[in-house]
Amino acid sequence: MLNSHKVVIIGGGPAGLMAAEVLSNNGAEVHLYDAMPSVGRKFLLAGKGGMNLTHSEPLPDFLTRYAERQEDLTPIINNFNPAALRDWVQSLNIDTFVGSSGRVFPSDMKAAPLLRAWLQRLRQAGVTFHMRHRWQGWDNAQQLIFATPDGAITASADAVVLALGGGSWARLGSDGSWIPFLEQRHVTVAPLRPSNCGFNVDWSAYFQERFAGNHLKSVAISLPDMSETAEGTADKTTIYRKQGEFIISADGVEGSLIYAISAQLRDRIASHGSARIHLDLLPDWSLQRVADEVSRPRGARSWSSHLQSRLGLKGVKIGLLRECAMDDFNDPEQLANTIKALPITLIAARPIDEAISSAGGVPFEALNHDLMLNAVPGVFCTGEMLDWEAPTGGYLLTACFATGRHAAQGVLTWLKSRES
Repeated sequence: MLNSHKVVIIGGGPAGLMAAEVLSNNGAEVHLYDAMPSVGRKFLLAGKGGMNLTHSEPLPDFLTRYAERQEDLTPIINNFNPAALRDWVQSLNIDTFVGSSGRVFPSDMKAAPLLRAWLQRLRQAGVTFHMRHRWQGWDNAQQLIFATPDGAITASADAVVLALGGGSWARLGSDGSWIPFLEQRHVTVAPLRPSNCGFNVDWSAYFQERFAGNHLKSVAISLPDMSETAEGTADKTTIYRKQGEFIISADGVEGSLIYAISAQLRDRIASHGSARIHLDLLPDWSLQRVADEVSRPRGARSWSSHLQSRLGLKGVKIGLLRECAMDDFNDPEQLANTIKALPITLIAARPIDEAISSAGGVPFEALNHDLMLNAVPGVFCTGEMLDWEAPTGGYLLTACFATGRHAAQGVLTWLKSRES
């Protein structure tokens, strides 16, 4: 237990709240500051479609979802893994269940009851909340500066936990405004980029008007390997394929199947100027079966009527074929190939403020193993302001909870070392 050390936490999302719980439970005087009128706003909005807390897949598979940052996050998540997270939720008297996809949800699918129970427990533990306090960095005396409705104030602390989020959903507080304050303290910050985001496609005006908002269901996306493919030549191999659904938007494409490979698509656009996906409109059909049906005589029927009759293709799927491969209707063999691998070119990621999450932030190389900044002793970073990304499916929240807990434990270790 600590001897009345004061710890300031800046940011009231899952990572900051978890840090507050660990610290208050270990005797620290905890003050949590947030720029918004209430905490957990992004957490609540993320839960509107069903509060996906974590995922039930085997832990080795789970950890691979963090890609380049798997090595950095593995020890952190091992100390607060999905099973431990479910136990923690149960400690708030909220049951969880595993959905058909393996995702884990509260029994009522809602975020608000969990957040209410959590905040009640934090207040009972002595955590003091300071709302509408926007962090403005440090003054010359190394005091924390906050802008408030009543003017600027300063605060001191024995340790600080920064849990300020990334750059998505600025209206809920994650706006990246903290970056200059860390850069002034010689902390290198990787540029924030959209993650789990949609992408722009140069749709025709007709296609936009006719099909924007349509869901594409029972399709599969393939990502061609570009490593040996010269510009303008055919793709040689496929490095990714997944079946699911997504949405045609007025600007392009969005939804779960797109989000699952958004990092690869974003990075490919950055390096090549665009990214091409292949869309299988009939993933449960073999190419030969499609070719056989397409090649049957259609008589006086239109291609649309023929494809609907023989293959069950209609609506937005026919629209996509005409939008992206109109010339292939002149060659039944090529049309069959296109139905199984329709090329769609993505030209840009949607703006970061539309993204579910963000990549970039404070790199792990700028931190010690306890998530303390090497350049600013006593200041710890956690949550989505760290430079990692993961797909949707519970991976984002799990890492936020786990890094919040890890940073708090790092604070405890650091403060105790200074007592001796």
